[in-house]
Amino acid sequence: MLKFPPFKTVATTILSSPYPSFCLPPKSPFTRFPSLTVATVLFRPFSTLDMGDDSGMDAVQRRLMFEDECILVDENDKVVGHDTKYNCHLMEKIEKENLLHRAFSVFLFNSKHELLLQQRSATKVTFPLVWTNTCCSHPLYRETELIDENALGVRNAAQRKLLDELGIPAEDVPVDQFTPLGRILYKAPSDGKWGEHELDYLLFIVRDVGVNPNPDEVKDVKYVNAEELKELVRKADAGEEGLKLSPWFRLIVDNFLYEWWDRVHKGTLPEAVDMKTIHKLT
Repeated sequence: MLKFPPFKTVATTILSSPYPSFCLPPKSPFTRFPSLTVATVLFRPFSTLDMGDDSGMDAVQRRLMFEDECILVDENDKVVGHDTKYNCHLMEKIEKENLLHRAFSVFLFNSKHELLLQQRSATKVTFPLVWTNTCCSHPLYRETELIDENALGVRNAAQRKLLDELGIPAEDVPVDQFTPLGRILYKAPSDGKWGEHELDYLLFIVRDVGVNPNPDEVKDVKYVNAEELKELVRKADAGEEGLKLSPWFRLIVDNFLYEWWDRVHKGTLPEAVDMKTIHKLT
């Protein structure tokens, strides 16, 4: 059994050094957000939820759940801290602590203006096997993905996850080619334990790309036109073929997608940009 020094000793060691190398890298996000102190982050009260008891969880997903640190924000999208992906998706903690984290949803269109969809893998902790937009994930609590100016941190994260999930090389999706169109805030339970509570950036990009899906993340992919998507929505509503759509994707489809898609065809997408409003959707 591993043995750790007493809590008091650990605290003394951390705080006695003005710059502990293992927790504050040279370009630390703490320099960008001075209100997030070392003591605040390291001494957040522990609970049994922090460690988890999910022995049956897929090994890759479990590693990501505990290694990835999501960006916690308030309802105005101001950064207020960070926490593990695991904690951010536990409905118990979402409800008790009102945990809200930053996320993004990528909508990638090819030169024929068809939208790339993915079916999430069976091993995903939240919403396995549902169909959704091209890529849905989170910017992480790291310097390159905390940059607020022109949503650059979110765009950097989108580029990273398109490679991780779909094998799309960074050079195929330059960060300056993403159009951040808006933000939504929503909450959605996945099952009795897991769920989402996200402030979601909606990113559009039109590029012809090579796709090589990662089976740990993605079960299937397909390009659809608007009419084909409407048929998928009809089937999901009717419960046909066991087809399900992710709740965030369905909210975006119902509120924005077809109008924006039409603008992609017309070349007027920049006219739809609204990054000042945070749309609270249910």
